Amino acid sequence: MKLEIARKIAAEVIEHLSPYCKRIEVAGSIRRRKATVHDVDIVLIPSDPWNLEAEVLGLARPFRPKMDGEKLKRFDYNGAQVDLYYASAETWATLLLIRTGSVESNIRLCSRAKGYFGWHLAASGDGLFDENGKRIAGDTELSIYQALGLKYQEPWERN
Repeated sequence: MKLEIARKIAAEVIEHLSPYCKRIEVAGSIRRRKATVHDVDIVLIPSDPWNLEAEVLGLARPFRPKMDGEKLKRFDYNGAQVDLYYASAETWATLLLIRTGSVESNIRLCSRAKGYFGWHLAASGDGLFDENGKRIAGDTELSIYQALGLKYQEPWERN
């Protein structure tokens, strides 16, 4: 779908869910400003999980989830696939980074972490870990780039 349509759908979903979230933001190809978008990726930190779940069920009527886990909910809304990624304060920045992508950007970051330093960038959003399993970055997207010795890239530069 075209970027503008995806942005509109994302804005509608965020409008419905934001009262029940501490944080909520669009990720994926929308955040990267791609002209064509496959799905709507949203990262959120719940503040009211019970009512958030009720609102998600209401958005996806009839609710036929493609995925309905604790960390990812996938459903169709107004003709678009919506992926909700559930984060915590600790996983927010890394999960937003990973879920924004692109795939090539993620491979580049993970390869740099492993190849140059022997570190691990967790796709779960847990952060960047050294060879001893100590978390060394992940409170911000910038912190991961800095730890890897890379210049920060804005989301639209990650295509």
